[in-house]
Amino acid sequence: MAALVRSLWLLAAAAAACQPFAVTQAPPAPGTARFVVVLDAAHGGDDLGAKLGNQPEKDMTLALSVKLRSLLMARGIAVVTTRESDVNVDTDRRAEIANRTRAAACLNLHEAPASANNGPAVHLFLSSLPAAKDVRPAPWRTAQSAWIERSTALAGVLNAALTQAGVTVTLGRTPLAAIDSMTCSAVAVEIAPERPAEAEDAADNSGFETKVMEALAAALVEWRSDGGQFGEQQP
Repeated sequence: MAALVRSLWLLAAAAAACQPFAVTQAPPAPGTARFVVVLDAAHGGDDLGAKLGNQPEKDMTLALSVKLRSLLMARGIAVVTTRESDVNVDTDRRAEIANRTRAAACLNLHEAPASANNGPAVHLFLSSLPAAKDVRPAPWRTAQSAWIERSTALAGVLNAALTQAGVTVTLGRTPLAAIDSMTCSAVAVEIAPERPAEAEDAADNSGFETKVMEALAAALVEWRSDGGQFGEQQP
């Protein structure tokens, strides 16, 4: 009942802000900490993102979010998504959702244009903010500074799972408007397929994306197994 009440509260708050998001709960066992993953499908609405063949990036990131949510739900992980349809969600709102949910992890999902010269890969990005000690209240725009160490650990777990699945991974740091204001372990995940979406063998992209989503789900299961990484705990 407590999980249901909290889910309804989150939905009501989102509706009041005119920025709908979805809450999908896998109720925790009695006496256990609540582990929640936020999936943030980049772009949406008027923000098309990159052009990926005949489709805008915003459609691809939403599809990735739906696919990964299903995999996590099947593994008993509660999921909150920042959008469930083609709507605008500004960066402040995305951070607010993750922070209010007290997420154990947030993945900001992107898809990059296909490269004719490079094979399929996944790029993991951390905020470029310098690591800093925790400050209360957390300063907006730089709140992620206190979480850089944990976000780096999360990126390491994601990297290990992807590499084990045979996926090429690159890691980097860059300014990330939504993540910079988040008070949780957060990583931007950019999937770069090998071929344009309109290619005749574009089914290969779907297979690659499925392999990536399964590896990300496995990584988050491992992240959950480490009790020191729960979102309720402070950095």
